[in-house]
Amino acid sequence: MAPLPETEKDAAAAEDGSNALSDAWDYRGRPAVRASSGGWSSAAMILGVELNERLTTLGIAVNLVTYLTATMHLGNAASANAVTNFLGTSFMLCLLGGFVADTYLGRYLTIAISTAVQAAGMAVLTISTAAPGLRPPRCADPTGASAACVEPSGTQLGVLYLGLYLTALGTGGLKSSVSGFGSDQFDESHGGERRRMARFFSWFFFFISLGSLLAVTVLVYVQDNLGRRWGYGVCVVAILAGLGVFLAGTPRYRFKKLAGSPLTQIAAVTAAAWRKRALPLPADPSMLYDVDDAAAAGEDVDGKMKLPHSKQCRFLDQAAIVEVDSSSPSPSPSPSSGKKWAVCTVTEVEEVKQVVRMLPTWATTILFWTVYAQMTTFSVSQAQAMDRRIGSFLFPAGSLTVFFVGSILLTVPLYDRFLVPFARRFTGNPQGLSSLQRIFVGLLLSILAMIVAALTERRRITAAHAGVQLSTFVIVPQFLLVGAGEAFTYIGQLDFFLRECPRDMKTMSTGLFLSTLSIGFFLSSGLVSVVHAATASGGRRPWLADDINWGRLDYFYWLLAVISTVNLGAFVAAARGYEYKEKRLADAGIKIDDDEVTVHV
Repeated sequence: MAPLPETEKDAAAAEDGSNALSDAWDYRGRPAVRASSGGWSSAAMILGVELNERLTTLGIAVNLVTYLTATMHLGNAASANAVTNFLGTSFMLCLLGGFVADTYLGRYLTIAISTAVQAAGMAVLTISTAAPGLRPPRCADPTGASAACVEPSGTQLGVLYLGLYLTALGTGGLKSSVSGFGSDQFDESHGGERRRMARFFSWFFFFISLGSLLAVTVLVYVQDNLGRRWGYGVCVVAILAGLGVFLAGTPRYRFKKLAGSPLTQIAAVTAAAWRKRALPLPADPSMLYDVDDAAAAGEDVDGKMKLPHSKQCRFLDQAAIVEVDSSSPSPSPSPSSGKKWAVCTVTEVEEVKQVVRMLPTWATTILFWTVYAQMTTFSVSQAQAMDRRIGSFLFPAGSLTVFFVGSILLTVPLYDRFLVPFARRFTGNPQGLSSLQRIFVGLLLSILAMIVAALTERRRITAAHAGVQLSTFVIVPQFLLVGAGEAFTYIGQLDFFLRECPRDMKTMSTGLFLSTLSIGFFLSSGLVSVVHAATASGGRRPWLADDINWGRLDYFYWLLAVISTVNLGAFVAAARGYEYKEKRLADAGIKIDDDEVTVHV
């Protein structure tokens, strides 16, 4: 694809008149023409990529535990950690993908390359599950827990993990760029296109949900009844087909300039503040370097909204101190390529302060995703050990997550239709509940889910010891509660990070949100490892035994419920002390345009 030079913009704009867009280009580097680029015809070609991403990632995650225990003969704890590490890596790599897209490749190339990498990862997984030499010999014990079961070799695990983490790498690049590139196909300054963009995000969420439903129903059924190689092979074909459709839309796509990563600004402010930590702060904040000074010094401030100075995190104010050069008659620093790392504007410092203010909320939402992780790991192991028959049909253990997905899809419209009008009477908030209040409800539901899961597991163990196999559907309530909790937490987090992040750091908002998922999954892995080691010491039977009928998974669920309750208290304390950006800026006489907030699911 040709670069996107600005030198051709004016001439082409004059030729195409008002139809030429000033901030978007076609694949040849010419200003994009509204009538022949972007819009729904372009955005529709991007939706298939996201559907396949959900189909692939969730299709692996919800059913991987059964493969690792029964076929690869790994223990329950090791299998659960393999799943959560895979998911954690996928979401953590979104940060890397966003940085690469914003700084070097752009969203289009990042999506194309990441899709190819994801297809390669799934191809390796397909080979891993199809080649007999890449799996241990079959074992009579369906759980793989018997001492007679041969452990997998290093090569067998290496090929399996190569496929998993190549897929995770591709997923990280895709998730960081797909929704943003879709929104690039609409001009936010044009009323009609702005409304169509809102519809695009509705369809985007629909395709995410569709991919999730196909993953936990059709794909899991194919994996369990026709074989993993067919299930993963279907994903390879779907990904390549989606990539072909995506590339076919290249002549119609709109491309935006590389904006640079917000991480660079955060690093610059931190570095400048640390370097000048010994300098005294001026008593008058107006003496600090700001947007007006930057414009006077010849910098491109690009219409940056000037933010008022605040008294929090005063250490960061050091970054805006102007160092006077004794050889220069002016106290203002001269613009240079490295000046950004020497002095930053007050506005840039305040944007970083705003990110810092959000960190307590960010930290206290991580644990929800640790609870969420149990729905794709130990809850699937529970289902595997229960009666899954519906007449002559054997319900796949991994497909139990369909109740989880269904709960999400039901909670969102029920909230909008019934809870919002009811809550609005008490809160006065047009949205019913504020973003932090939504997160609170989600965290509370996750605690209730772990309590219900613990009580249900205790009942299941008691029945198993008596020789009775309970129906797998008795654990459905924990899936429903976590699913409803995700609907509140996910939307609350997304709304909070999008609205509260500085305007010029919108790409950072998605990264902050997805990092809570990643760290939550990694926290689950760490917690499982610690609990397994601690409870197995001294020859004792571990809580997270390979045969869960002789473990105490209910104790683990109780532990999560207690930790989540403490975390909820910390969240409430952070939320009570948080002042929303809109109120803080309104007090300074600055009004936020609601059109700034665009939800990227």
